Amino acid sequence: MFIFRTVVGKLWLTIIGLVGVVLLILGLFLVNYMENYFSQAKDQTANIEKLARNFSEEASHHMYNEQFYQLSNELLGFQDAKMLVISREMKEMTLPSTLGNTLGGFHATDLYTDAELQRVFAGETIDKSINKSKIGRLKAGEEYLVVAVPLKNLQGSIAGATIIYQSLQSLEATQSYMLRLFIYVSIVGFLMTTFFAFFLFAKITRPLQQLKKAADFITRGEYGTRVPIISKDEIGELAKTFNHMGEKMQESIRELSQEKEHLSSILHSMTDAVITLDANGSVMLTNPQGEKIVQEWSTIEWSEDDEETKRYRKPDTALGDWGLTSYSNPFLIPIPVPLIPLFEAVVDESTEAATKLHVQNGVWSVAMTPLYMSEQSEEVRGAVAVLRNVTEEELLDKLRKDFVANVSHELRTPISMLQGYSEALLDDIPSTPEERVELVQVIHDESLRMGRLVRDLLDLARMEAGHLELAISEVDVDSLIKRMHRKFSVLAKERGIALSVTLPDKPLILGRGDEDRLEQVLTNLLDNAFRHTASGASIAMKAEPATYKNKPAIRIEVSDQGQGIPANDLPFIFERFYKADKARTRGSSGGTGLGLAIVRNIIESHFGIVTAQSVLGQGTTFTILLPCETN
Repeated sequence: MFIFRTVVGKLWLTIIGLVGVVLLILGLFLVNYMENYFSQAKDQTANIEKLARNFSEEASHHMYNEQFYQLSNELLGFQDAKMLVISREMKEMTLPSTLGNTLGGFHATDLYTDAELQRVFAGETIDKSINKSKIGRLKAGEEYLVVAVPLKNLQGSIAGATIIYQSLQSLEATQSYMLRLFIYVSIVGFLMTTFFAFFLFAKITRPLQQLKKAADFITRGEYGTRVPIISKDEIGELAKTFNHMGEKMQESIRELSQEKEHLSSILHSMTDAVITLDANGSVMLTNPQGEKIVQEWSTIEWSEDDEETKRYRKPDTALGDWGLTSYSNPFLIPIPVPLIPLFEAVVDESTEAATKLHVQNGVWSVAMTPLYMSEQSEEVRGAVAVLRNVTEEELLDKLRKDFVANVSHELRTPISMLQGYSEALLDDIPSTPEERVELVQVIHDESLRMGRLVRDLLDLARMEAGHLELAISEVDVDSLIKRMHRKFSVLAKERGIALSVTLPDKPLILGRGDEDRLEQVLTNLLDNAFRHTASGASIAMKAEPATYKNKPAIRIEVSDQGQGIPANDLPFIFERFYKADKARTRGSSGGTGLGLAIVRNIIESHFGIVTAQSVLGQGTTFTILLPCETN
């Protein structure tokens, strides 16, 4: 029954229905006509009876006039009728043989029985129909209407009977013709309807099928599909509009693809991490940085008892409720635990939110914006989170604060001493010249210390700003190391510390370097070594050839047997004013707290690297790697 669900099937059924209605109306008219025709047939008996009486009256005047009977039969022949006249003695006054045989040439005894004729002779009129069952000479389907009336003579007595019979074959032929006509018209109507249905199939359905096929291709992504225009009617206009729609759609898809590629390029080029979440808190889309964060945070074991997890989770929310331990759909990645509180706030309040998250050793700045169903709708369908690693900024901010605090601390002590001793001199507190000289010496030392601090700060600022000027030349490292040994030999003897130097047999030549700045580096390292090394211990300097980044280099080591540096402080010793020994005051040792920061900047300006290894209580070793050639 598939055809009845198609357009052609529906049109065919519609036209069949219209044809059926037309035929029904035609049938009603035919039935009405046939009823009128049959009503005329019912009146035919009365007409024939009336005709028979008229002929009977005339026959009484022309009883034995054969020409009268012949003329009468000729007139009746036009109506498929015939007249017989019979006397009471059962003799026919007109013989059929003399009148032709147009209606079969029946005798009176063929039409009526003797008893029926006697009744007619008695003055009764008898009408009836006869067929093949009564007369064997009739053909199949022939039927006659017969009327017999009394025949009176001129005296008024019944002399015989006048019989008129008429064939009903014309009425049957008419009925048969009308029936055949109705059947032929019905067949032709149905055939024309079917032909018209196939015509519609060729003119309507096939173009529609082509449109459907083209639409299927477009749904599969073949946006260049077009429909041939084969007519200028509505179907052709539809095909033209469809092709125009396809062109516009292809253009729109191309523009959307370009916008998508543009957006994807922007997301991939962003240094910030972008994570898109759906309404259930599952990760839908990320850029590479966001994917990295999701993967890293998903590997962290978020235990129910962890303080960090408790900080990120609602009091009445279990980890399993967010799918953090397991989830059934492997294609949906659950929301990272630290983002849960912010996501809940954004979804519940439908507003933007921002915060900073501390995850392990990192600090992340997070800005989250809700995603709406549409521009007019306020229903939230998810959120977009932008994460930025601000660990370095936080560290720099902390260093800035520490720098201000340390500089204030470093300047406060000498300023306080300068102020105090100068006030003592102004108040004439010293009673002897020696005491005055001692106070002046303290003021002089503190002013020198403040000068060194300011000079180191200025040098460090220039280095970090990239404005450090180097006097580049060839540097004899052996000569530099020996000079540094001679420089600190006197201090070593005063402190009771053994200072040793180890050099290779071949000379060590640095192709490009600033000898004064390298001397400043070694001076700072040796100052730190002497400051933290007790009497009776040793300090060693060593230089040797090495390899750095697969290129020739020179390795310089400064080792001491001092108190060492704690492992937690070791990564930060090259920061400004960082104190590995929290209990040590720089006032007693004369340091500015900037020496190692200056060392790192000078070595990096020579394209080298400086590292430190230390064991608490056993000593510290600083290692410098300088490339021989910087090209």
